[in-house]
Amino acid sequence: MNSSATNESLSLENLSFETFRSEVLKDYRVACQSREASLIGRKEVLTGKAKFGIFGDGKELPQVAMAKFFQPGDFYSGYYRDQTFAFATGVASIEEFF
Repeated sequence: MNSSATNESLSLENLSFETFRSEVLKDYRVACQSREASLIGRKEVLTGKAKFGIFGDGKELPQVAMAKFFQPGDFYSGYYRDQTFAFATGVASIEEFF
């Protein structure tokens, strides 16, 4: 998801119902995929297939919202539970996360 394109398309003057609906569904999809990645990762750790893992489940909504306001070129310093933010801004994919 490109946050600058998203911010431009969501200006209040041009916000149609379909645009709003599309953005909400896209954000929901990112949050659900991130939660599922956390659950899969936690399962891998608990079954002994992975040695260590700290995941970002429970922080999906604020991170998706935060991603809406970051512009290309903005500085941010992620931490180990920022997976949803990385997915929402397009910095990382789920494949890269694993």
